[in-house]
Amino acid sequence: MSFINQNALDDRLSAQQKARQAMVERFRQRPSADDPAVIARNAERKAIAEARAARAEERELARIAEEERKAAEAEAARQAEIARKAAELEAAAERARAVQAAQKAERDARYAARKAKIKLRR
Repeated sequence: MSFINQNALDDRLSAQQKARQAMVERFRQRPSADDPAVIARNAERKAIAEARAARAEERELARIAEEERKAAEAEAARQAEIARKAAELEAAAERARAVQAAQKAERDARYAARKAKIKLRR
């Protein structure tokens, strides 16, 4: 029995050695860093990364511009509301002045009528 297990172990060890040798060969066949294909691939990756960064920056600028636009609209709406309320207050004050002037005129008329009545009695 141990003979069968020994052959299985030898087979596994030789398979492992062959796999390591294959990995070493693949590593040696890999192009070096100064290979034109590697340089081109790296340049392409760099261009893609720069384009991605530029698009992200554009999106960020668009988001900021949209926030500023919304803030400006909100401020304009707030100013319009303030102006509307001020106009309402001014109109209410004008109505109050008109009512007060009418009341004063009625009071003055009553006073003048009383004065005239008193003068007639004398």
